[in-house]
Amino acid sequence: MKSRILVVDDEESIREFLEIMLKKEGYEVTTAEDGLRAKDILSKKSFDMVISDMQMPNMTGIELLKYVKESYPELVFMMITAFGTTETAVDAMKMGAYDYVTKPFKIDEVRLNIANALRSKNLETEVRVLKKELVKEYSFQNMIGNSAAMHTIFDLVKRVSQAPTNVLITGESGTGKEVVAKAIHYNGPLKDRPFVTINCGAIPENLMESEMFGHKKGSFTGAIADKSGLFEVADGGTLFLDEVGELPVSIQVKLLRAIQERVIRRVGATDDMKVEVRIIAATNRNLEDMVSKGTFRQDLFYRLNVIGIRTPSLRERSDDIPLLANFFLRKYNEKLNKAIAMISNEAMEILKKYNYPGNVRELENMIERTVALEAGSTILPESLPPMVNTTSGRKMASSNEIEIGDEGLDLDKVMGQIEKELLVKAIHSAGGIKKKAAKLLHISFRSMRYRIEKYNLGVVGEDELDDE
Repeated sequence: MKSRILVVDDEESIREFLEIMLKKEGYEVTTAEDGLRAKDILSKKSFDMVISDMQMPNMTGIELLKYVKESYPELVFMMITAFGTTETAVDAMKMGAYDYVTKPFKIDEVRLNIANALRSKNLETEVRVLKKELVKEYSFQNMIGNSAAMHTIFDLVKRVSQAPTNVLITGESGTGKEVVAKAIHYNGPLKDRPFVTINCGAIPENLMESEMFGHKKGSFTGAIADKSGLFEVADGGTLFLDEVGELPVSIQVKLLRAIQERVIRRVGATDDMKVEVRIIAATNRNLEDMVSKGTFRQDLFYRLNVIGIRTPSLRERSDDIPLLANFFLRKYNEKLNKAIAMISNEAMEILKKYNYPGNVRELENMIERTVALEAGSTILPESLPPMVNTTSGRKMASSNEIEIGDEGLDLDKVMGQIEKELLVKAIHSAGGIKKKAAKLLHISFRSMRYRIEKYNLGVVGEDELDDE
């Protein structure tokens, strides 16, 4: 859409000049001869920008500026002033004007100022929209669940979000620990401040200190410039330490100091820097066991675990599976531009019986895959990944249970079915890791890949691409 600009000036020649010039630049332009007429136009039509002369009869540019900022605070306002009265124009900027231009005009300068002003407005609008979307995404209403376990989580998040207390979130992989962390942040007083994530298991030990606390130029090989650490980036907001159980002990000591004293020191620096950061940590490991084994500091554990929240596995909240499945169906219908109406009762029963070693994340991946491949309007049992169909409760027949009738049987077909079900069970036991599943079946990884392709098995979980 074209940006809409309202030009307000009592000189007709100025109005005409700006109208012609701005229309050539692709803007939609409306003009007014004074502030009173501008007010009337603004009440009937929306604009992105007002360009107004300073000195006008009936209503001055300053008076119009005050009105616009009170009534239409998101409108960009640019002042036109005569040469030599820049001091008044600066006062206008203090009152909320974006910028000013002086008469006589320098056309290139006017073009640039207007383009910059509108670009700034667009960026501010995008930031506001993104913040609203973040709040919406991580609001309580979008933490899906109606089970008793989830109502406990909702209550805890609601209470914890209002205080800057450190929180430790524990639970299996895929149970939504980061979603809970973001819900705490975006539903509390820090929602307009940064939310910064550190994946403690993904950063090499020799780089972790620099990532967390920053470094000074020349402090080590490759430090070609000063760098802010993620504690600095999160200052005033929330720092989310994902997989905190993976932190090496050497870094745990420095993290403890940062939390206790609220100061950090960049690698290579000699002075401390004060930071105010709320810590939310998450782990799928048992930190108390790690404390007893000496691999996690007890004092750090207590600092992190001021309030503990455990995210339940999907097995513990199986009543929520239909809610979640239908939520993901709507999500991926929209994302993939599909129009699948429903999940059949039979397919839903299969989904409810499955064990979900990968928890909610696995269910979401499963629905995304199914929506992407589904050609009909309903998700049927055969639409679901073979692993789910096989492991959802059917018992594999033994040779004693297989009857050979008068017409005989198709041995290759029967053996193929048995092989397929054993493959699926192994993959399931290995958490979706093909190489591990191959070892369970005492076959090579290459043979495993061949059989997966042969039976068209869709595997949810980690996939290793390297050959043996």
